[in-house]
Formats: sequence, structure tokens, C-alpha cells
Amino acid sequence: MQFFYWIILLIAIGVAAFAIQNSESPPVTIRFLFWKLETSLIYTILASIGLGILITIFFWIPRAIRSSFEWKKAPKEPPKTSPPPWRRRRLG
Repeated sequence: MQFFYWIILLIAIGVAAFAIQNSESPPVTIRFLFWKLETSLIYTILASIGLGILITIFFWIPRAIRSSFEWKKAPKEPPKTSPPPWRRRRLG
């Protein structure tokens, strides 16, 4: 889990560096159906990253909840098994 946090930190640093270097870029026009928006390139990229994070979280939450319920249903003790055939003691 700690490795995951390091990856997130590196991505955040990369996005911040990108934002600082591209702060003076020309405006970008986004068109979708009848909608038109003119904004800075960095805002477009940050919004895309944020939307990607939100979509990932929305797909991840149901799986995490389902696995937590399955984990609670799991048996507390490992199943008892019989010893291998070569270790069985002969009676008689």
C-alpha cells in the first residue's frame, strides 16, 4: 500500500510541474454537441485528470465494498484437513 502512495505522490508532482511550465499556454476551445467552452490548457488537463480519478473511484468503490463483505463472510479458522496418506497410522 505504501508503494501506491509513492506512485500517487510522483504523479501529483508531475502534474504540478506540468502546470507550472504550461501556465502561459494559449486558450483551448472545447466543443461538445451544442456546448462550447474556451479555457486554458492547464485547466483542461487538470479537469481531465480529475475526471479520470473520479471515474476510477466510482468503479473501484463497489468492488471494494463487495470484497469487504466477502472477507467478513470468510471462515475465521482454516479448514481442518486430514493428514496425507503416507502419514496415517495404521490401526491394528
